Amino acid sequence: MNPSESLYLDNAATSWPKPDCVYDAVDQYARENGRAVGRGATDASLQLQKIVERCRHRAAGLLGAASKNEIVFTFNCTDSLNTILHGTLREGDHVVTSVAEHNSVLRPLRQLERTRGVSVTTVDVDQVGRIEPAEIRAALRPETKLVIVQHVSNVTGIIQPVADIGTVARDAGVLFAVDAAQSAGHLPFQLGDFQPDFLACAGHKGLLGPLGTGLLWIAPGREIELEPLRQGGTGSRSELDVQPDVMPDRFESGNHNAPGLVGLDAALGFLSERGIPSIRDHELALASALCGQLAELEGLTVHSNSNHSDSNRDQHTGVVSFTSDIYSSDELAALLSQHFGIDTRAGLHCAPGMHRRLGTLDRQGTVRVSFGWTSTQADVDRLVDALRQVSQPA
Repeated sequence: MNPSESLYLDNAATSWPKPDCVYDAVDQYARENGRAVGRGATDASLQLQKIVERCRHRAAGLLGAASKNEIVFTFNCTDSLNTILHGTLREGDHVVTSVAEHNSVLRPLRQLERTRGVSVTTVDVDQVGRIEPAEIRAALRPETKLVIVQHVSNVTGIIQPVADIGTVARDAGVLFAVDAAQSAGHLPFQLGDFQPDFLACAGHKGLLGPLGTGLLWIAPGREIELEPLRQGGTGSRSELDVQPDVMPDRFESGNHNAPGLVGLDAALGFLSERGIPSIRDHELALASALCGQLAELEGLTVHSNSNHSDSNRDQHTGVVSFTSDIYSSDELAALLSQHFGIDTRAGLHCAPGMHRRLGTLDRQGTVRVSFGWTSTQADVDRLVDALRQVSQPA
């Protein structure tokens, strides 16, 4: 099939296409600047530094951070989450998380169990993956150091009650971290809404930036709770042979992903103009339409929250997962790609606990559809028509 005819419905993995301004910014940097961030005093270097600091300022504004220096640039959300987990947890500490989490949380915790003797309690979720705050409260111990949960499930699109979970953590004097990989750029929110101590974001998903970009927000004063994963050159306090304590340099050793950050800056500017609330309404309307049409097809089971009424809109995003009675998820996704040019995501989505809870672990997971800012109702109709055709008896 001609690539120009392909339909991309995998924005939960990475957003595509990006806004034109992102491509233009990256291309201009690569062709006309090419300097390293914070490593020179030439006009071109200072120009790049201004763009990167504008990106930091825009990220702080989007999240509602008090200062741009609370924003740390990372290379992806996994990098941010590893910084939180490896940086805070010590021998004897206890962590509470959920079965719905991504492997970017589950695997570091497993590693810390083996190497540092950290103990982990993993609470269950309901049939669409929602965490019950009371379960978090019941799992707390005197030695609990951290509660870490996702904001939005990358499998079902369910929005977790992070405000209530944050209240549970604060009341117990426990650190609270939020994995916002699937919410930043898709949901309008401010840090004050749920008051975490740490927030991890992917720059390349809902924030519409290039791959290789991520954000880590650290609440003022909490940086002393974190040991940096890397030590090295920061372009600041170079006379010292120890890592600077100043934010954000403490966590930004080595060269930045300059082309990625230039692109992310352009993306954040685009989001500011377009408005995240309008993008959310757009994606939610498409998810609602898809769930309504899937309900009319025999042999398909929707594993996302299919109730997309206005009264229920605060519980889900534009992510829809489903399975077929005829095909495995891998087979169905392959058919959609090869015969209809529709790109979805099949499998376990790096969230095995969620699929175990849904009963889809032994069925090769689900087929996941995730809408983006350029998705249309015609895309929904094309997908449903393809599913109707492949579901016909031979």
